[in-house]
Amino acid sequence: MAATAKKFGRVPSAVARLATSPELLNGFLKLNAIFESTTLTALEREVLVMTVAARNECHLCVAMHTAALGRLSAAPELVAALRAESPLPEPRLEALRGFVHAVMDTRGEASAEALEAFTGAGYTPRNALEVVLGIGTYTLSTYANRLTRAPLDDVFAEHAWHAA
Repeated sequence: MAATAKKFGRVPSAVARLATSPELLNGFLKLNAIFESTTLTALEREVLVMTVAARNECHLCVAMHTAALGRLSAAPELVAALRAESPLPEPRLEALRGFVHAVMDTRGEASAEALEAFTGAGYTPRNALEVVLGIGTYTLSTYANRLTRAPLDDVFAEHAWHAA
């Protein structure tokens, strides 16, 4: 909790709700720290998180990670496309988004064509496994946030999002 408060300047409501299960919160924080150490860039990790968050309809995660993309100076067109679940303007990032969907849709049994499209965009087999780590980490978060009905903190209100 202290590390989260340091990162955000306070404890977000979602984190406070997850803390009712210290095991869940601790597991998410540890997995997230590991995910952040992968070879995917910070922008690529955020694209993955936003893809999972929008697919899982986590209004809170989409808002929080919209803010994170802003801190990374992500192009507004990229952020808008992620929020709309539309094709991304950058082919490499679109390949990542497509691969995340393929892995989620097949519960990990992505087709050879999906993997080839991903690696054809310059990603590696290691990156493919890092995608699995990111999906697992943020599925945990999005499901828990939805289950606890975590409200959107005022600080993220400008990034409010609702599923289509």
